[in-house]
Amino acid sequence: MITGLLSNRSIAYGVAKAAGARARKLAFTYQNERFKDRVTEMAGEFGSALVFPCDVASDAEIGALFSELGKKWNALDGLVHAIALAPRERSRRFPRRPCRGRHSASRTTWSSYSFAALARAALPLMQGLPAALVTLTYLEPTGWSGLQHHGARKGEPRGRRALSGREPRTERHSRNAVSAGPIKTLAASGIAGFSKILKYVEENSPSGERDDGGRGNVAAFLLSDLAAGVTGESPT
Repeated sequence: MITGLLSNRSIAYGVAKAAGARARKLAFTYQNERFKDRVTEMAGEFGSALVFPCDVASDAEIGALFSELGKKWNALDGLVHAIALAPRERSRRFPRRPCRGRHSASRTTWSSYSFAALARAALPLMQGLPAALVTLTYLEPTGWSGLQHHGARKGEPRGRRALSGREPRTERHSRNAVSAGPIKTLAASGIAGFSKILKYVEENSPSGERDDGGRGNVAAFLLSDLAAGVTGESPT
């Protein structure tokens, strides 16, 4: 199950491409009717007609998602949380409305709420399987101008992943986060000064700016049996 597919520039698209190339059966979600046709068309590129509505700000929709998925599949061996929400006003160093948008932001990638909520709802379909839970985070966001407000929230998936990956459990579920680094996505358009971040990476990173294929391959690995012994990690 892959969430967050919005365009062929989405990290979720790279994950789907890499996972699909390894003969994985894929299902996708869309946030609302506005995105249904777009996501359905892209899902078709991966040979999938399994597309479900799910706004992760709604616990009811999360529950309905896995209820409907259970009618199609009797098991789920992987969940990818690739959802972000960054209203433009939240990228300011000192937002004009400190409380506005906080609730919605904290329920998406900027915190770990929606990852935890999706994981809990997916567990019944994952019971008895060496299933994998993968989310996206970002490396040290507080160091970039324009990301100060999101820094703490963006780091939460890393902390939640680390703790959940090490807590005692009976189920064989790996839980990891991919620290994707800067990439031109729709979510990135909400970050002030993002072009400067990309330029910095191009000039200072040994590999320069990478496309989403690299992130997709890492996520596909973490979803595979090859990574069965990897949990609580955050590869960059």
